[in-house]
Amino acid sequence: MEFERKSVVVDGLVTGYLEAGSGDPVVLLHGGEFGATAELGWERTIGALGERYRVLAPDMLGYGRSAKVVDFVDGRGMRIRHIARFCDVVGVESAAFVGNSMGAINLLTDLTSESPALPVNRLALVCGGGAIQRNEHADALYDYDGSVEGMRRIVTALFHDPAYPADDDYVRRRHESSIAPGAWEAIASARFRRPGVTPPATPSTDRVYERISVPTLVIEGGGDKLLPAGWAADIAGRISGARSTVIDGAGHCPQLERPDAATELLLEFLEGTARE
Repeated sequence: MEFERKSVVVDGLVTGYLEAGSGDPVVLLHGGEFGATAELGWERTIGALGERYRVLAPDMLGYGRSAKVVDFVDGRGMRIRHIARFCDVVGVESAAFVGNSMGAINLLTDLTSESPALPVNRLALVCGGGAIQRNEHADALYDYDGSVEGMRRIVTALFHDPAYPADDDYVRRRHESSIAPGAWEAIASARFRRPGVTPPATPSTDRVYERISVPTLVIEGGGDKLLPAGWAADIAGRISGARSTVIDGAGHCPQLERPDAATELLLEFLEGTARE
């Protein structure tokens, strides 16, 4: 099934999104690397999910075709609240949410807060929630200089298969997304730090997981270069009733690298929990 590219104004902010199919809603949240968009994050998955569900994949603020704005005090919170209002505007009262990388972390941040904003009835986390390892691949994500070769390093970090960074057309496509007007600035500016301020702590897995009460699936890429092996089982073990699984031969984006396997797992989860 093909998806449609659409846009809507949410509280004065232009918001791009993809939509496919009909039925119960499923919301897909993309990752946070430079150049990320809903399309680049979900193009190999959204059509198959759209055969059975109404699937919506918004560009989060600062990314893709959405407004290039940043909240320097609560950037993650602003993106979460924006997605909640997006759901209001497009008529989604309750939905299954699937997040990859930053999208998954945003979901966990919201659902473990005292007052969640997102209308989540089922939760799937794809390579997001574990503590990012400090290595050359993480450095590639944080220190991107806007060059084609810098983007090639990001693609190397995201994928297990070396064919992806060797694909000049694919790297160029991601690079063009990363240097669209305002795109690099919106993501890079969120990393600014005043002189003399203590560097932020490394990413943590410490959250109030007992606050998550919806059915939850945690998916790990067996060849993920950014997260430590076993992180998915660890987090699933802290969420009541959650289960985890590993997709072999996939890096940080299994929904792109092993789309058939990822889609099968997601459909089994969505349909199984819908019958419970």
